[in-house]
Amino acid sequence: MRIEADLDRCVGAGQCVLTEPALFDQNEDDGRVVVLVTEVDGSAADAAREAVQVCPSGALSLLAEP
Repeated sequence: MRIEADLDRCVGAGQCVLTEPALFDQNEDDGRVVVLVTEVDGSAADAAREAVQVCPSGALSLLAEP
């Protein structure tokens, strides 16, 4: 699965980083999400799903690979 972030929607709340710091960070300049790992599976995919769900702006997506 692939993690995508819409930086135009991101409000820098940091819930993704609190949920899974191994997958997400925040830009020091504006606080918006930085995706550290774009391809995930197994438990990392589960953590990414949780981050997608808790994102208050809906900026994160988890897409199945074709």
